[in-house]
Amino acid sequence: METEAEPYVRLASLRRLHQVLADLNQTRSLADTLQSVADGLVALGYEVSAVNLVRPDGDLVVAAVGGDPTAEAIMGGRVGPREAWERRLHMGVEWGELRYIPHSEGWVLDDDEVPQTHPVVPPPSAPGDWATGDRLFAPIYDAGRELLGVLSVDKPANGRVPTPWGREALQMYASQAAIAITNARLRANMQRALVRLEREQQALRASEESFRQAFEYAPSGMAVAEMGGDDHGRLIRTNDALCRLLGRQPSSLRRLSFSDLVHPEDVGTLLRTFAEGGKAELRLARRDSTYVWVNLRNSVVADAADGPRYLLTHVEDIEERKRHEAQLAHRASHDSLTGLPNAAELRARLTARLCDRPPELYTGAVSHSAAGLPGPRGRAIVGAGAPARGEVDSNGHGFGPDGAEEQQWGGPGPYEHHVHAMVPEGGGGESAGKGLAVLFCDLDGFKSINDRFGHNTGDAVLIAVAQRLTHAVRDGDTVARLGGDEFVVLADGLTPGGAEDLAVRLRNAIIPPIRVDGRAVRVGASIGTGWAMCGTSTEEILSSADQLMYREKRARSQGRSHRRAG
Repeated sequence: METEAEPYVRLASLRRLHQVLADLNQTRSLADTLQSVADGLVALGYEVSAVNLVRPDGDLVVAAVGGDPTAEAIMGGRVGPREAWERRLHMGVEWGELRYIPHSEGWVLDDDEVPQTHPVVPPPSAPGDWATGDRLFAPIYDAGRELLGVLSVDKPANGRVPTPWGREALQMYASQAAIAITNARLRANMQRALVRLEREQQALRASEESFRQAFEYAPSGMAVAEMGGDDHGRLIRTNDALCRLLGRQPSSLRRLSFSDLVHPEDVGTLLRTFAEGGKAELRLARRDSTYVWVNLRNSVVADAADGPRYLLTHVEDIEERKRHEAQLAHRASHDSLTGLPNAAELRARLTARLCDRPPELYTGAVSHSAAGLPGPRGRAIVGAGAPARGEVDSNGHGFGPDGAEEQQWGGPGPYEHHVHAMVPEGGGGESAGKGLAVLFCDLDGFKSINDRFGHNTGDAVLIAVAQRLTHAVRDGDTVARLGGDEFVVLADGLTPGGAEDLAVRLRNAIIPPIRVDGRAVRVGASIGTGWAMCGTSTEEILSSADQLMYREKRARSQGRSHRRAG
């Protein structure tokens, strides 16, 4: 039955509970909150209190102790295994969420690993008195009913086991303590996250500044381009080195992409490089419409959420290296004295024009032309311009016996797009066939100039002859120095009559006097005209033209002898 003083006791307890909760809610850090929880338990009327907090590994640590410095020294920081705490919370009397273990069951706790103290209280003198060894625990949970920790109290100030009202007050306090601890943890986590974020932002700003300086002041060109979308490939940022290299302003480059700048012949290389990454060597246009050789190296800049966003491109000027490589290639393939293609380059160009299929595979019959090489026989030139079998029209197509177009030279295969070189037939008219003429030219009288005036004069003569031959041929024809005073001209698309006319032009170009060191010297030329033909080796073709040249040289020598004898 409720006594007359009971309402006043409840009111006083409610006031104390209100005050400790107000004090609890004023704390900010997690450590202060835990200590405030322990001190609040003392304010509620318990002389010894402890806050046991669950650690990340599941065990519980004594995070705060209130009311008794000796107990704090003994228990502070000690760890109790989770299993031991689980056993303890399943013992004793259940007061709602609370667990009361009377001293009569204390023997069970003797070997327990849970940190605890044993404050001494006066022996019980009446039922309901608190005894040494009594234990009272208040588990605290988060919103998901996960255990946050356990509040433990001992030695009530009034010496009595808590009444139902005292138990309810302790339970209410435990619930509010759980909220306060959760909030304190959230604040602590947020503060740590903010500190970490600030550090990351500082590192990012430092990284961005380092990148900006490295980008802007790099000695070679750098660019950032868009990836994907309608603006794919558009330059959004360029450094000073790239602007200087291309002779353009940053504002003008930002309206362009690399595809707008690349040489038309290098567009495919650029697209493959952007698609596959890596690097490539290609030419970019300067403002003055000239091109510069560069080495592009691409790196994809990806976003964690959206994937690839930008393309970072390093542009290295390799114009000097390319020029040096071209010079080396030119020296390897050209005569150092005259600048003409040398014998190796001549053979390479001639070989590139030929295939190894002999003519009988596509003509059906073989004869020998005046050049001493196998040639097709029985090819009729149809009057209205219809090609005969084995001929090739302007598109490189072949024709059958009845003039019907067929796959060139026998259908699909390695020669499907190859225009075969053949010995032309007919005279010099429009109906004559055309072929690749090989004119072998040997200078007459050159040895005597060398012997009489020395090699310097001889070299000057060779240079002059090379220039005259180059001016006498058509664009696209090849004039090469085979060695010594021997030159070879490759002229494609000539009829027999056209080849004879070219030989006359070459001879006439050589005959005029050549002035060297104030004196005039003169050389002549013997020219043998052969024809290149698929299925014949380069050496056979050059040898045949050489033989024809010597045949002409002997004939000209015999003619001069007869004239002197007459």
